[in-house]
Amino acid sequence: MLPTGSAFFAAFFGVLYAGAVPVPIYPPFRPSQLEEHLRRQATILSSAQARLLVTTEESRRIARLVRGLTGTIKSVDTVDDLSAHPPGPPARSAPDDVALIQYTSGSTGDPKGVVLSHANLLANIRAIGQTMAVSSTDIFVSWLPLYHDMGLIGAWLGSLYYAVLVVIMSPLRFLARPERWLWAIHRYRATLSAAPNFAYELCLRKIEDADISGLDLGSWRMAINGAEPVSPDTVRGFAKRFARFGFRPEAMTPVYGLAECSVGLSFPPPNRTPVIDHVQRAALTRSGTATPASAGDATALEFVACGHALPGHEVRIVDSAGRELEDRREGRLQFRGPSTTRGYLRNPAKTAELFSGTWLESGDLAYTAAGDIFLTGRSKDIIIRAGRNIYPQELEEAIGDLPGVRRGCVVTFGSHDRVTGTERLIVVAETRIEDEENRAALRRKIEDLVTTLLDTAADDVVLASAHTVLKTSSGKIRRAACRELYESGRLGERAPPVWWQAARLYVRSILQSVRRAWPAVAALLYAAYWWSLLYVLGVVAWTLVAILPGRNRRWRMVHGIARIFLRWAAIPFLQTGVEHIPEQGAVLAANHSSYFDGVVLAALLPGCPTFMAKRELASQLVAGVFLRRLGALFAERVEPSGGVQSTVAALAAIRSGQTLVFFPEGTLTRMPGVLPFHTGAFYVAVRCGCPVVPIAIRGTRSILRGDQWFPRHAAVQVEVLPAISATGSDWADVVDLRDSVRKQILQRTGEPDLVAQSVESPAPPSA
Repeated sequence: MLPTGSAFFAAFFGVLYAGAVPVPIYPPFRPSQLEEHLRRQATILSSAQARLLVTTEESRRIARLVRGLTGTIKSVDTVDDLSAHPPGPPARSAPDDVALIQYTSGSTGDPKGVVLSHANLLANIRAIGQTMAVSSTDIFVSWLPLYHDMGLIGAWLGSLYYAVLVVIMSPLRFLARPERWLWAIHRYRATLSAAPNFAYELCLRKIEDADISGLDLGSWRMAINGAEPVSPDTVRGFAKRFARFGFRPEAMTPVYGLAECSVGLSFPPPNRTPVIDHVQRAALTRSGTATPASAGDATALEFVACGHALPGHEVRIVDSAGRELEDRREGRLQFRGPSTTRGYLRNPAKTAELFSGTWLESGDLAYTAAGDIFLTGRSKDIIIRAGRNIYPQELEEAIGDLPGVRRGCVVTFGSHDRVTGTERLIVVAETRIEDEENRAALRRKIEDLVTTLLDTAADDVVLASAHTVLKTSSGKIRRAACRELYESGRLGERAPPVWWQAARLYVRSILQSVRRAWPAVAALLYAAYWWSLLYVLGVVAWTLVAILPGRNRRWRMVHGIARIFLRWAAIPFLQTGVEHIPEQGAVLAANHSSYFDGVVLAALLPGCPTFMAKRELASQLVAGVFLRRLGALFAERVEPSGGVQSTVAALAAIRSGQTLVFFPEGTLTRMPGVLPFHTGAFYVAVRCGCPVVPIAIRGTRSILRGDQWFPRHAAVQVEVLPAISATGSDWADVVDLRDSVRKQILQRTGEPDLVAQSVESPAPPSA
């Protein structure tokens, strides 16, 4: 329980050195709140079953009081006390050993300790560093508290790992005068710094121009904005306000993370101007569809892109039944990867809620578009304020205990404030007190209690008459409905009779149940229809391919059936650039997003294309016969001799005037992104002196992902790009041709570049 300072560093590594597990918790700030603070922290210490409390000399005497509240603390010491003893041998740790317990901020009644291993922390630090291109030439300035994961892991441990010079400021110095943060960046020529959204908003509102005359922020290459919802207005306002001080718009880096993934989960690529998505309000709020809004739509909702999942990590958006949704559909955000926690410490019930198979629940609602993650809100009623989570139930119970407040008739919720870019804390409490003087006294008591419990003040306290707080038929408070009334100015209106409210709730419940069930039913019906249609047309196509004479006839029939399938499956199909395909003697290279790509290309490509397929398919009864009758060639991916034979066969085919179709990635992934390209297709093109035609496919991954068989309805776009020819005939020209084609396809797909996660080391084939 230490403030941000040099003692924290020694204590943290001293604990690790001794083979114990560090648990950072908030130190006390105000003497008037000390008792409540210690009670709150005692709950966390009891959950962790902590044996030793390390604090400051000033807090030692009162910190000993916590021993009576926990029953587990054996000693309260300072760093100086512990440093007086000679060190023993360092403990040995395995990668999966627990390295840190992070308790969710604001935890009081039911704390959750996130268990993180050494492997978790290192995986997250490495993935973030790789995405940010961190090197020892960077300089990091941070005022973030070291007991917060963003300050501890992101700023300090990350800087330590990459040998980055890190400048640590006191959080209190920043809060007192926010310009000190910017001047530290100026003084040390910092390239990296991070803060929650409220800090950037604080700089906008509190800093006068006279306080930053001569300021230069030109060295700042990545301004990490995370730990709470990122405001589009703050992103735009900060970039505009500080542009004349050297701040570049592309330095603003909105990110997303959570303690259950160590600290970071998604980052945008460096040097990208923040992406702000404008979506139709009605479409998102009613059907959960993030439909792009027109430029003049004054009611549009705005969301800031928080980038792509870190290397080695995955995210997905699922509906209420756990089925993965396509792009631009709002749902629960789930994630997995090497940085994720194994669960909550000694809390099996909450751990069970956290996991959904191999995926973890983030507790957030989001949608994806072009590989970017857009957070839309919390799936629960947690209020996020200045980077801290406030749990309404605990506050409501405490306020309900005050004399004059109707117990069980208190609601607290967060109301988004566009000015500050964070959530306003609203308290609504029912009372029967009529006298204005007594009502004012009660309001002050509530304000003092909120400040004592949370170290922050309520933005608005509303004393309401009886029956103002809306509840369900079972007595549960309807926070979302109360927030809607508050924001619309209708809070406190005379409520209808109880029987009428019950009838209305009953009807609304039925309608909502039907509305919630219909998307799942519709998706299931569409999937059944999709597979039935594919099966019927597939049987017809396979039979005709097997019996029809002549390759031209077979291919004409396949083209027709593929187009019929797209039409009858109601799949919007946009194709452009078909005129770029030569009549003969060319290599076509397409990205590989889904097993459905073959059907799409069959509907698109003219004539009798020759597909290059993996050798494993040749021995299959259904696929092997079908592909051989269509003239496909089979490539050996393991045996060198087989690779030589397939290369020779491909060269012969291209020289005879055939058009060869390759998927240079060789495989596909469920996550958006273009994998590295293999060199076989480009080697064949260079040897034969023919061009390569790039083909960019979009949308098929949303229809049918690589590791699942539940099709979704989505549009498909295929763009055939102008042919690219090699400039020479040696191996360097093969590699250059490959890179040129991949660059064109990558730009058109709009998906992330996954080459950094799986780099191919090209070598000439032995043909």
